[in-house]
Amino acid sequence: MKIALLGYGRMGKAIEVIAKTRGHEIVAAIDKDNPNDNFNHADVAINFSVPSAAVDNITKALHQSVPVVCGTTGWLERKTEIEQLCTEKNGAFLYASNFSLGVNILFAFNNKLAQTIGQYEQYRASMEEIHHTEKLDAPSGTAITLAEGILPHSKQQSWKLVNEANEDDLAITAKREPNVPGTHTVTYTSETDTISIEHIAHNRDGFALGAVLAAEWIVGKSGIFSMQDVLNIT
Repeated sequence: MKIALLGYGRMGKAIEVIAKTRGHEIVAAIDKDNPNDNFNHADVAINFSVPSAAVDNITKALHQSVPVVCGTTGWLERKTEIEQLCTEKNGAFLYASNFSLGVNILFAFNNKLAQTIGQYEQYRASMEEIHHTEKLDAPSGTAITLAEGILPHSKQQSWKLVNEANEDDLAITAKREPNVPGTHTVTYTSETDTISIEHIAHNRDGFALGAVLAAEWIVGKSGIFSMQDVLNIT
């Protein structure tokens, strides 16, 4: 499989290593230092660019009939626009806030826990996420996905960063510390006890492998997909 990397930072380089061990070829590595629009007949593009470049990268790939797997967060206010373009072009697009198998299992647990605990008004949800200091957006896309799984089953109206939240909001604490690949903790607290679920990433390999698996899966398909489709997690 021929892969174009859109964004060649830490994640792009980690994906390159995993892809090559699985027998794939990197035919383009496009970033601010190499803004080449030529995808060199790639079978698929994997986008882990900075948020400001994501829409342009994805748009160029879809116009060249290249399926796109995207893990960049912080640009989602334009996600509907990209999905419309994908439909118009009969292309293929897969966005995930996190490609880790463990995190996607966490998403499933989170949804089930939210459904169950939403019946009991004494519990209040909160969340903490910790990432490396180079991460540009806060809260993380993974934290937002977790919050979106909780809110339909909660009396909390919306998510907000902890310093902006009021009593009706799901408060998210976002911390930035050196060399932290990603930690997410969802906590339910009552006067009598606390329930929590947590995922701790030890390195970027799980994210990179998931992105490559998604790229392998999407080739030859058309439509708009998620990691739930790739991993068949319901």
